[in-house]
Amino acid sequence: MVEAFLTALQGEDIEGVMALVDDDIVYENRGLPAVAGRRRVGRIFRLLDRRAIGFQTHIHTISAVGATVLTERTDVHRIGPLTAQFWVCGRYDVHHGKLTLLREYFDFLDIGRAALRGAISIALPRVAPPPPGPDTRPGRSLRRSGER
Repeated sequence: MVEAFLTALQGEDIEGVMALVDDDIVYENRGLPAVAGRRRVGRIFRLLDRRAIGFQTHIHTISAVGATVLTERTDVHRIGPLTAQFWVCGRYDVHHGKLTLLREYFDFLDIGRAALRGAISIALPRVAPPPPGPDTRPGRSLRRSGER
């Protein structure tokens, strides 16, 4: 269910995303106010349904215990020419086949560094981090394939 949700989000399939969420969903990005309710959460996800905005994710680890699924991943956010990729952990609670809780944890400093690196890489493409892939290590540093 969580992988289907993230896949739909990446594919800008907002109707597919919304089909997976409960009416009483709670969406939290730690450090920011929680958003509750299907309509309000849907407004946030519909922001991705614009040409100038993009989202990708690479899951490094996913595990489940009961109704709770945890992910560790690298997210790539694009706004116009600016691309920022950073580490994220997520908690997803699933009840009766619907997502009832989305809680994401990240480091605002990592996001700031990623945005700065993305801005610099617009002018100097060689400093852009490699896109996440199967060899991408989880955590703060993204290394090129083969680097240790």
